[in-house]
Formats: sequence, structure tokens, C-alpha cells
Amino acid sequence: MKFTPSHEWINASDDVGVVGITSSAQEELGEVVYIELPKVGAKVQQGEEVVVIESTKAAADIYAPVSGEIIAVNTTLLESLTSLNESPEKEGWLFTMKIEDKEQLDHLLNYEEYLDLVASD
Repeated sequence: MKFTPSHEWINASDDVGVVGITSSAQEELGEVVYIELPKVGAKVQQGEEVVVIESTKAAADIYAPVSGEIIAVNTTLLESLTSLNESPEKEGWLFTMKIEDKEQLDHLLNYEEYLDLVASD
């Protein structure tokens, strides 16, 4: 699993990555009450806004950790946001994407680097 400084994670296998927000981001946001997921087939660039989340505390944009094409979204979130609120790094994943440039993963944070970032916030 790799992380962005803006608190997204990507779990990549071959050229497909599952993307979500970190537990730290979810804790900061509080209870998520609304989500706008991307369209399947959309092509996104690294750092581009892909998902909009609204919580009891704030609204937040979620960015693509790498460039690629959205190939699936977690449709269960449209019915209930419980999994996002309770398990953002597992069942609460947001979307799956076909990774355009796997080298972009090398520029993301590993777990230890992400923990250091969170600790310094």
C-alpha cells in the first residue's frame, strides 16, 4: 500500500490499483454523510480531483494518487457510508483504476513515511 501527502492510499497489483482514504483522513473528517464517486471509464491524471466527500465537519476533495482510468467504483457506498466511516482502508475503498504509469507509484509514500507525515501534522 502506498500513500499520498493528501491522505489517499492505493493498493496496487500489476497495473490495477484500489484507492481510498486513510483512517487518519476519515478521523479528521468525522462521519462521512455524502459522497460523489467518479464515472467508470473516466481518465484521470495524478493529483486530479476524483471524489467529493462531505462529512459532519467539512467537505473534502479526494485526488487520484496516480494517472489512469477508473474501472470500478464501490457502489455499496451509494447505499450506505458505514464501511467508509468504519473501515476506510479496507471495505470502504472508493474506486479501482487501471494504472497508466506504474513509475508514479515510486513517488508515493510508504507506510513508515506516511506515519511520519501524520505525526508531524
